[in-house]
Amino acid sequence: MTNTQGMTMDQIIRSKIEQEFAPQELILLNESHMHAGPAANSHFNLTLVSDLFEGKRPVARHQMIYKVLADELAGEVHALVLHVFTQAEWEQAGHKSHASPDCQGAN
Repeated sequence: MTNTQGMTMDQIIRSKIEQEFAPQELILLNESHMHAGPAANSHFNLTLVSDLFEGKRPVARHQMIYKVLADELAGEVHALVLHVFTQAEWEQAGHKSHASPDCQGAN
């Protein structure tokens, strides 16, 4: 279990994901600035490549992540965009995932 006291939300998410998934690639973007409202740590975009996703359907992969980040999703994090890959899928995608669009009403 991670001691998250004094950590930023970015650090908390990254730490939990690294511990649980042993990723080959982890890209975490704080996209809160792209959304309406004052929350600075509410919208994230996560690209994750892990061998743990082998043989798992996309919805099962997302559920694995939601379970690990349950506390954050029940609190400060309002939105989490997920791009999850096996190593082979990541290579086939050209090592790229999609950016999130601006939120309606964003400045």
